Amino acid sequence: MSEACMSKGHRATKVAGFVAARLFSHDEVFSEPCPVPAEPGVFGWWARTLPAALDDEVTAGCQRRDGLTLLYVGIAPTPPPANGKRPISQDLRKRIKYHFGGSGASAEGSTLRKSLGVLLKDELDIHLRRIGSGERQTFAGGEAVLTRWMAENTQVSWVLHPEPWLFEDTLIHSLDLPLNIQGNDHNPFLPELKRLRREAAVSATKQRVLKEW
Repeated sequence: MSEACMSKGHRATKVAGFVAARLFSHDEVFSEPCPVPAEPGVFGWWARTLPAALDDEVTAGCQRRDGLTLLYVGIAPTPPPANGKRPISQDLRKRIKYHFGGSGASAEGSTLRKSLGVLLKDELDIHLRRIGSGERQTFAGGEAVLTRWMAENTQVSWVLHPEPWLFEDTLIHSLDLPLNIQGNDHNPFLPELKRLRREAAVSATKQRVLKEW
C-alpha cells in the first residue's frame, strides 16, 4: 500500500513505529558485524546535547526518548532520477556510516553534518572552508572534531522501506524536525538554519582555499 493510499490512522501507526525504533550509538554502528542493514530505508538522528540555537522553544515539539531529541530524518537511497539515469547506489549502512564520520565523510556530502557543524561552530571552533579546487566546502580538520562530537552526543535509528522517499515525506509533515531542509518549509526554524548555513558558506568564500584534507 502506498503512503498516499494509507488511512490517517495507519500513517500515524507507521510514524509511531519509526519514533519507537531502537537507537544505536556510533560505536555500535561501526562494530562487527555491523547492525545496520544494507537495505533501503529511513533513518532518524537523535541528539543528547543540543547546539545552543536549538533551545527549548525551537525543540518544544520534537520527539524525545531516553534523554535524546529527534532532530533529522534521512533516507537511503534517494529517489530514482526523473531523467531515467541509473540511480545512485546507496543503502542505510553506507549512508548512516557516512553521516557518522565514515571514510571520506564531510559536510560537502552530508547536509546533516553541515547543519550540525554550522550550529556548533563557536562551541567546537570549526568553520566551513573551501577545499581542493575551491568548489567544495567542508570543515577541513574540523570534520574530525565534529565526528567526535556526534559519536559522543548522537544516536541513530532506522526502519526499512522499499521506497523511503515516500515515507520521509510523511515523517517530515508529521514530526517537528528542525534540521531537515527539503520539504520542511512549514518548520519555523528553517529560515534561521538556512541563514546560518548561507553565512557560513559566504564566509568560506572569503578565505583562502585549503589543500585536500
